Amino acid sequence: MYHMISHDLVFMSPTFGKMTLKEACESVFKYMSEDSKSRYSIMIGTDSEGFGEVDFVTALMVHRIGRGGRCFITKTKVPNIRDLRQKIYQEATLSLEITQVVIEQLRRYVSDQYLSRGFEIHVDIGRNGPTKDMIKEVVGMVKGSGYTVRIKPESYCASCVADRYTG
Repeated sequence: MYHMISHDLVFMSPTFGKMTLKEACESVFKYMSEDSKSRYSIMIGTDSEGFGEVDFVTALMVHRIGRGGRCFITKTKVPNIRDLRQKIYQEATLSLEITQVVIEQLRRYVSDQYLSRGFEIHVDIGRNGPTKDMIKEVVGMVKGSGYTVRIKPESYCASCVADRYTG
């Protein structure tokens, strides 16, 4: 696997433009603080397109349940992606790595209890199509890392939001 996640990630927000990791996390917290009575879900999902040198797009989303949300996008270029299995594992690994640095930042603002309960990782795999044979192992990898995992059709952070920014 190719690893290169650092704290100097740059995110693009459709609402606020270019942001650092710290600024994106502050924006998540500020958004949650604006309506503290609502319930929130924070999710991360990664999608990619093609093989060879591939742009992996990771979306960080905060969802105010029933009332909208915000998203932040970051791209990671990865060389030598040869097949679907490698690509799916790379997507899941990037989501896990970015989750770690995001949680590190969010801990300044949000309790650990909330982060463990309200954080989801969305993977772009599902029961239909060529990724169905990978569900058990990829879901196991994410769950084994301590996170709630969603697959298609519930993995909209990866399969809809991040997907919109690939290609």
